[in-house]
Amino acid sequence: MTTFQFFLLVIAGGVFYLFFKQLFSGNHPKRGVDFEAKVLDEQIGGINRLDKTFSKPTLQPSRLEQLLAMADEAVTREDFEEAKKALGSALILDADNTEVLGRMGYVQVQQGEYAEAKESYEILLNIDESDDMAHVALANVLHKLGDEEGAQMHHKRAITLDAQYAPHHFNYANTLYDLGHKKEALEAYKKAYTLDNTLDVAQKMIEELESKHE
Repeated sequence: MTTFQFFLLVIAGGVFYLFFKQLFSGNHPKRGVDFEAKVLDEQIGGINRLDKTFSKPTLQPSRLEQLLAMADEAVTREDFEEAKKALGSALILDADNTEVLGRMGYVQVQQGEYAEAKESYEILLNIDESDDMAHVALANVLHKLGDEEGAQMHHKRAITLDAQYAPHHFNYANTLYDLGHKKEALEAYKKAYTLDNTLDVAQKMIEELESKHE
């Protein structure tokens, strides 16, 4: 064996020694082992490979949400017929959606469709009896339809559900005033004004009713 051949043998032996040392040490990369972040906010990739980092998907509004937005936008234009079409489509998707029913009742009132509005609010209240705003809306519709007993009942129910909300007392006062119950209306106006002294119209009604009793 020549000196050169001996030199090559020594190099080969060194390479094999290092290879098997690394192999049995367990420090080599393993197939099938997932990336594990060392800190909570670490991402795969990094500064040099921004294309490899994770990102949150953009959430698209549901079809129901799109229809509600269309209805609201139509209402701002006072295009109540268009709003009703959008809400009708929304009710096909979810007939028991209280947001849709409440909006439909409002649109129907704006179009003078009081019987239809009454039905919308009654369905809503069958689903959620504790909706005080729906009670007030239904009371106002029943007042328009001449059902004064029903109107007063729903006004009282709204007040029971939220006695600190001034408009409930004010709306009830308006109904009582229209029915000729001036004394009860005066008390309701006073209650509304006590809860919210920015209700100038309530103050005017109080002054009007008190002047008639002097």
